[in-house]
Amino acid sequence: MKIATFNINGVNGRLPVLLRWLEKASPDVACLQELKAPDERFPRREIEKAGYGAIWQGQKSWNGVAILAKGRDPLVTRRGLPGDVDDAQSRYLEAAIEGILVGCLYLPNGNPAPGPKFDYKLRWIQRLTTYAEELLELDIPVVLAGDYNIIPTDLDVYKPERWRRDALFRPEVREAFKALTEEGWVDALRTLHPDERLYTFWDYFRNAWGRDAGLRLDHFLLSPSVAHRLSAAGVDKPVRGWDKTSDHAPAWIELADAEG
Repeated sequence: MKIATFNINGVNGRLPVLLRWLEKASPDVACLQELKAPDERFPRREIEKAGYGAIWQGQKSWNGVAILAKGRDPLVTRRGLPGDVDDAQSRYLEAAIEGILVGCLYLPNGNPAPGPKFDYKLRWIQRLTTYAEELLELDIPVVLAGDYNIIPTDLDVYKPERWRRDALFRPEVREAFKALTEEGWVDALRTLHPDERLYTFWDYFRNAWGRDAGLRLDHFLLSPSVAHRLSAAGVDKPVRGWDKTSDHAPAWIELADAEG
């Protein structure tokens, strides 16, 4: 099974990019973030014509997440991250697909830091950590995929010294990501590419793409019961160079079939 994540940065404005990528990459599952569209504006018909069933949770102008599955409809298991009933931001969606629980997440950016937005980010991370612990206790195959808005290590950013005070790279968020992996979650991309500079985001400004001044913000965390099936992982970097594309490139993993 091939599972991908793609911060599309506006699902309607980038729809030609999305459809072109789906045809070319043909993932079995695609997690999308930053739809920037209310529920009624989600391009369901176009995505269905491309061969994908979809569930989504939109939000006008901001946020929004979706899960696409090739040739089938994802079975919704959760809408919204538990832990705060008053949180109205569309940032977490979960579905069961072919025996795997797939969580699609769009973690808050948190800038400027310190400040209220960074405080919200830290609270969201704590809610994710608590829920991730509950998922591990179930001992089932789980993939948590999406835009984490966290740069885990110096290897994941083109010039670490320039990002020390940014909400994406502050010690609090890096420690939180590290804690998830120490609890048992497996960082798929880094597991298969331990020493490679892999980026998934290049800003539109300051010729970041041309200079390859990138960041690794999009991650897959795998539960132990599915991590042993990880066979390949990578980034569809050329997509970032397409016309009118997102500032993210899709990342993907491949899982071998379950034994038995």
